[in-house]
Amino acid sequence: MPSAPGRPDPIALLLFVTCVLLGSGNFLAVRFSNLELPPLWGAGLRFGLAASIFVVIALSSRRPWPRGAQLGQTAALGLLNFGLFFALMYWALLHVTAGVATIVTATVPLLTLLLAVTQRLERFRPRALVGGLAALLGIGWMAFSPAALEVPLLPLLALLAASVAVGQSLILGRRVSANPPPVTNAIAMSTGAVVLLLASRAVGEPWALPAVPEARWALLYLVLLGSVGLFVLTLLLVRRWSASATSYAFVVIPVTTLLLEAWLVDVPITGAAVVGAALVMTGVWFGALAPTREGDG
Repeated sequence: MPSAPGRPDPIALLLFVTCVLLGSGNFLAVRFSNLELPPLWGAGLRFGLAASIFVVIALSSRRPWPRGAQLGQTAALGLLNFGLFFALMYWALLHVTAGVATIVTATVPLLTLLLAVTQRLERFRPRALVGGLAALLGIGWMAFSPAALEVPLLPLLALLAASVAVGQSLILGRRVSANPPPVTNAIAMSTGAVVLLLASRAVGEPWALPAVPEARWALLYLVLLGSVGLFVLTLLLVRRWSASATSYAFVVIPVTTLLLEAWLVDVPITGAAVVGAALVMTGVWFGALAPTREGDG
C-alpha cells in the first residue's frame, strides 16, 4: 500500500536513496558523454537506446497501453522530462560543473509545489515565497558574488527552465503512475528521443558513436542505469509517494554529486559552491519540504 506523502515506508525510502545515487551519477556521466558527443545527439542517442529496451519489455509483458487523455499525458511527460529537460541540461553541462547543475536543479521541489498550486493540486503557503527567495539568492551568489564560480548567466537560465520542465513532468508522472512503468517509459522516452534527434539534426550536429572509452562507459551507464533503472524506480517511487515528496531527491543530489565530482574528477569544492548549495537547499526545505503544523502558512 502506498505510503502517506510525509511518511515514506521502507520500500519508498529504499527507492528514494537509490534514485539519489543514480541521479548523482547521471550528472557526472553526462559530463563525460559531452567530451565527445554533441549535447542533443548524445541525449537523443541515450534515450533512443533506452526507449528501445522499454518497448521490448512493454511488448513482452503484454500489458495494455494507454489511450486518449492518458496517452496524451504520457507523451507530454516525455516531451518535458526527456525532451526539453535533457536538451537544456546536456547543453548547460558544457558550461558548468555537475555540482553547479545539481545545486540549481535542487529548486525542483519548490517549483513543483508552485506548479501544483497554480493547477490547484496543492494549496499555496506564504513560506514557499520566502523559500523561493532564499533559493534564488543561493543561485545568484554562485553567479554574481565576489567569490562567484564564474557561472555564465545563460546556462543558469537554461538550468532553471529545465527545472520547471521536470517539475511539471513530476506532476504528469503522478497522473499516469498507475500505468505499467515499462509502457509509460516506452512512450515517454520515445517521444523525448524523437524530439531530441530532430532538434540535433536541425542544428546540424554530427552523428557518430563514441570512440573515447570514457564517453562509451558514460553512455552505457546513462542508458542502462541512468535511464532504464532510474526512471522505472522514479515512477515506482511517485506511485508510493507524492510528486512534491519525490522531488526531495533534488535537494539531496547536490551533496552526493559535489562529493562524487571531487572524488572522481578532482573538481574542488569551493566556498561559493558550499554557500550557494546551503542557501538553495535551505530555501527549498523551508519553502516546500519542511513539515508544518495544521493551519500554518
